[in-house]
Amino acid sequence: MSETSDFRQLHDSVLDELGRDIVSGAIPSGTRISADDVAVRFTVSRTVVREVVRVLESLGLLTVRRRVGITVLGSENWNSLDPVVIRWQLAGPARAEQLLLLSELRSGIEPLAAKLAAHRATPEQCGALTAAVIGMSSTSRAADSEAYLEHDSNFHRTLLAASGNPMLRSMSDIVVEVLAGRTRHALMSRQADPEAIRLHGVVASSIQSGDADAAQRAMLAIVTKSAASMSAASGVTPSPGLVPDQQ
Repeated sequence: MSETSDFRQLHDSVLDELGRDIVSGAIPSGTRISADDVAVRFTVSRTVVREVVRVLESLGLLTVRRRVGITVLGSENWNSLDPVVIRWQLAGPARAEQLLLLSELRSGIEPLAAKLAAHRATPEQCGALTAAVIGMSSTSRAADSEAYLEHDSNFHRTLLAASGNPMLRSMSDIVVEVLAGRTRHALMSRQADPEAIRLHGVVASSIQSGDADAAQRAMLAIVTKSAASMSAASGVTPSPGLVPDQQ
């Protein structure tokens, strides 16, 4: 193994553990951190520590000031839309609440993307959406598996790209991190909800036929059902805007 790969492994390991500790509250806001203490704790060089601190500072988790040193910042300073920060939050004690907050975000992003995609999707993107739905259906009896997650992720990445809006497309890593978080933390049932897969199919077919309103409605229903499912699994009440329509 090369020195570069050794450094990268050490860097990623320290970054992940320190980031999780800050986000979970194990290292509270306002705590001052010594670079020497971090180096001793993880048995790494000060070079590794400096690079880790630089990344955490860029994510808003730390601030570094002369004659003050390294200070842990509160959540109001975090880059909450960074997929790495989302991953750490989903690994922490407030996982269920965080997933529901992300569901609220998705409810504003993905239905709009579906509506726009009905006007802008290319034939290749329509085909990719349909292929993803077929893949989800074929792996539906193992919905908590990596195979199902891959098809589901492909669907949502393609949907956001098909919106034709680069800002919506840039949200794809956030949405995929939510999907991965459900799987990673055992919030997905073993067997997929047939209605959820049907709704994915409705989104795909509506986009292909150019029915923007139907695509938007079906996508909102998907996000709503997902939030309801996670709420049932975690015992956290969803926001009123994400309560499934009982009519």
